[in-house]
Amino acid sequence: MKRLFLSLIATAIAFFSATQTLMAGNYKSFKVSIYTRAYEVEKMKDLHWLDSTWSIISSQLTVDKIYLETHRDLLIVPDKTLEQAKRFFEKRGIEVAGGITYTINESNNFETFAYSDPKDRKKVQEIAEHTARHFDEFILDDFFFTSAKTDVEIATKGSRSWTDYRLDLMTEAGRNLVLGPAKKVNPKVKVIIKYPNWYDHFQGLGFNLEKGPQIFDGIWTGTETRDPGSAQHLQNYLSYNIIRYFENLSPGRNGGGWVDQGGLQMSMDRYAEQLHLTALAKAREVALFAYHQLMGVQLSPNYRAPWQDQNTSWNYDAMVAPFKDAKGRTVKPTTMARIADVVLHQTDKLTSQLGNPLGIKSFKRFHSRGEAFLQNYLGMIGFPMDMHPDFATDQRVLLLTAQAAGDPELINSIRKQLQSGRDVVITSGLLRLEQERLDDIVELRCGELRAMVNDFGRYGKSSRDILIPQVQYYTNDSWEIVSAGRPLDGGVSGYPILHRALYSKGNIYVLTIPDDFGQLYDYPQPALKEIRRVLSRDLDAYLDAPSKVSLFMYDNRTLVVENFNDTPVDIAVMMNKAQANITDLLTGEVLNAVAPVIPDNPWFRRNMSTDVSFKMTLKPHSYRAFKY
Repeated sequence: MKRLFLSLIATAIAFFSATQTLMAGNYKSFKVSIYTRAYEVEKMKDLHWLDSTWSIISSQLTVDKIYLETHRDLLIVPDKTLEQAKRFFEKRGIEVAGGITYTINESNNFETFAYSDPKDRKKVQEIAEHTARHFDEFILDDFFFTSAKTDVEIATKGSRSWTDYRLDLMTEAGRNLVLGPAKKVNPKVKVIIKYPNWYDHFQGLGFNLEKGPQIFDGIWTGTETRDPGSAQHLQNYLSYNIIRYFENLSPGRNGGGWVDQGGLQMSMDRYAEQLHLTALAKAREVALFAYHQLMGVQLSPNYRAPWQDQNTSWNYDAMVAPFKDAKGRTVKPTTMARIADVVLHQTDKLTSQLGNPLGIKSFKRFHSRGEAFLQNYLGMIGFPMDMHPDFATDQRVLLLTAQAAGDPELINSIRKQLQSGRDVVITSGLLRLEQERLDDIVELRCGELRAMVNDFGRYGKSSRDILIPQVQYYTNDSWEIVSAGRPLDGGVSGYPILHRALYSKGNIYVLTIPDDFGQLYDYPQPALKEIRRVLSRDLDAYLDAPSKVSLFMYDNRTLVVENFNDTPVDIAVMMNKAQANITDLLTGEVLNAVAPVIPDNPWFRRNMSTDVSFKMTLKPHSYRAFKY
């Protein structure tokens, strides 16, 4: 009993200490930090350079913490320089930690170490030991993977797949080349692994989300989404969704999110949204990559978007205007550091009023393949997502994508969910992969046949043709809820978009996903509303809105709606429980409920939503937040 009591006291002290550390910062909801590459840390041997560059950043950005990188591209920062830089920042009240980027030559296709090569293994260990000598905490930038296919790696891999080989290799390297040696040099050191934004492809390069979060002292999250139309093609919503997913992988140990300047060329709003979404996901810290960008990327009129004249959420003109600092001095903004500061302080006022995020739970099996990053597209059409590495058993509705395929208990888990009177929504991608195993529940098929559709009947028309897989079923064994054709009304055929089958006490739905996930944005608003209503039984609200409008829900009866379109949109927040009004968290404005219009047609009346709505117009790239 005495041991238990002492353990509880120690836990309480640790929690209080961590809370006080966070509260002692410059923000209410999170810390703000800067990551500094080895290139810039090496220059900090020149105190004049260090002081002048820090003056540029710190005059425009409020910073709590800085990460000083010891290695990148075989550049190892000397001991003397590291200690001098540490002292410089600590004297200014900035918390200091270390960092490592394990690249040989980042400009050469992100060339990584070959972790089976004895020479490379020795160098990796030396870097970890060097860093642990100077810091009690250091973070691995998101290159602790391997893409090497040297002759040594090919011979060592043998007949295994590259995925299986690399997963084992990098788990071993983490333990034996980084963690073990670092803690031998400095028993107090905490080693954090930062995972990048491309989570659905991790296994192919050796990032092991099943074991890595357990062996490292903490994890971090890359929330950079940049320009969705280039490079990685990551949707805006990922900046929020990935934080929540990693939090579910390792509860309480996800240190924060990480954003760089990518996307700034699209407009200041794209950069602002990444920071904003990282904070909306309740990240404990927001790291800005990187020191050289914050001092060197100059403010430009090109960052001012045309919609700025509409008094949107992010005011570029205010950001570039001279302002008074904490000491009353007038500062003229010069770099992107000012944008980050304004966005983070503005977002902090909101996130400090939000509870813990809620969403539609979705099961993503470890190392799964198929329908990659789909949940981020769904988030962009108004579905609050909550990805988990296991099959949730506490939800009235569960979403299953192709990422759940192959789980040996999948069908039994679905059956139990349905027999308990709850629902399951599966995607057409999961149906295609698991249709034979699903036969015991409902006999459906989704093969290679495709259909071109643009007419959703009473749910409206799309502005362009959409290519969808054909879901086939036995008439009267299951039913179409939302259908589409080309045309549907007066046409010759139609295909399921949302399909339903009964099993025991529950419903199993199939949601048809276009071949191009981006065409989900072309689904008509009434069709999206119906699909959202079905999936949102565990939430208090859902949206009646066009695509590229997202909903964020929290457990203290607060919500945020955000418009990622370049134009204003009319939306309604639908409440599936009695609610007379909702109050804007930031302005205090009260919106009153609008009762639904009941149609004369009894069939429509039987199948329509009777939920109350709260109507509003969202400006381009703007958000509103409410309590209810």
